[in-house]
Amino acid sequence: MKAIVFDRYGSLDNLGLRDIAKPAISQDEVLVRVHAAGVHVGDCFGVKGKPFAVRLFSGLFRPKYGVPGFDVAGIIEAVGSSVKTCAPGDEVFGSALGTCAEFVRAKPNTLVPKPSQLTFVQAAAIPTSGLAALHGLRDSGKLQRGQRVLVNGAAGGVGMFAVQIAKSFGAHVTGVCSTRNIDMVRALGADQVVDYTQQDFTQGSTRYDLILDNIENRSLSDCRRALTESGTLVLNSGTGAVGLAMMVRLLRPLMLAPFVRQNLRRYVSTPNRADLLVLAQLAESGQLKPLIDKTYPLSETRAALEYIDSGHARGKVVVTV
Repeated sequence: MKAIVFDRYGSLDNLGLRDIAKPAISQDEVLVRVHAAGVHVGDCFGVKGKPFAVRLFSGLFRPKYGVPGFDVAGIIEAVGSSVKTCAPGDEVFGSALGTCAEFVRAKPNTLVPKPSQLTFVQAAAIPTSGLAALHGLRDSGKLQRGQRVLVNGAAGGVGMFAVQIAKSFGAHVTGVCSTRNIDMVRALGADQVVDYTQQDFTQGSTRYDLILDNIENRSLSDCRRALTESGTLVLNSGTGAVGLAMMVRLLRPLMLAPFVRQNLRRYVSTPNRADLLVLAQLAESGQLKPLIDKTYPLSETRAALEYIDSGHARGKVVVTV
């Protein structure tokens, strides 16, 4: 099968289109014929091997499985003998390892039926970013109806879904983005939009019950100033620092949290069938609409990741197979 492969960590130039063996599945796995693969900044981290912590999962010195991509939409090609939740021919979307390929193996508990009104491209845009938004708001942020929520980075992959999910929960939502993305964030359903080139949300008079910070371009003390006395700050970015500085950035909120009334949290989003079904139901009801910035054919996956790495992507980037 055709796949995008990298044999060593480093530059995105290491990515190349190759012929490799089709994955063999075990009795509790399925084989998916990939139609579309959503890609995101985590794939750039994986190829580069930076921050170094990603190598704890992908291999310390060399990648264990050098095919990028975690999000997939496609059709079940084959199922293991113990699989009961899906069958060959089913249209599905969800999470797997190495989705920038013609075929990928997956666990059935990380796949769900694709909503009929979504294209494969739209469905492939949802899993990682949609789950990150859901877990950040609902689980870590304990979002409640009527709360005032601010999403920093509202035009990005996670932010785009966070605005829509927060609205589906009945929150009053403020999105922070650049000038060129104001109309897009309003169209997502944001009640208010802050243009960060003109205004610093941490310096205004509005106080928020929950801030989901996908950018972390403001200091911890500034973000706390924008919260209510018992508000919650959920941090969802480890970029912008390296080495010891990154460790301090990651750990400082957690070390401070026991000593303040406000809730300061980081979280890990793990794919699971139940929450993928939540996202599918929101999509079926029209409350969750993936916005696709660009699509690239499989052979141009490197260009897709370079575009994401540039920091200029709006919404989601998807590779078609």
